[in-house]
Amino acid sequence: MRPPLLDDDAVQASLIALNTHNEHPWQVQEGKLAKTFRFHDFRAAFGFMSRVAEAAEALDHHPEWRNVYNRVQVALTTHDAGGITELDFRLAQAMEAALAQGAPE
Repeated sequence: MRPPLLDDDAVQASLIALNTHNEHPWQVQEGKLAKTFRFHDFRAAFGFMSRVAEAAEALDHHPEWRNVYNRVQVALTTHDAGGITELDFRLAQAMEAALAQGAPE
């Protein structure tokens, strides 16, 4: 069963809650929850991606992401729902937890 889409008010409320303690906030860009993570080097970026992969598998929800050297660009959306759902925010929270386990720049 696909999760329901969040309306604009719910997305904004969830975004505020997600960004409460983030120096580099998440944003909504082109209908997706987006953020660029920066790390000291490629190894740290790849380690982050490996930790996130475990969380994504556990949630059965997978990110759109791109890695170039020390940057990981992320865009989250629930494709089968056609937009942002609670699953996207859960994965974003898991990414923030994975970030806390590593050494960002």
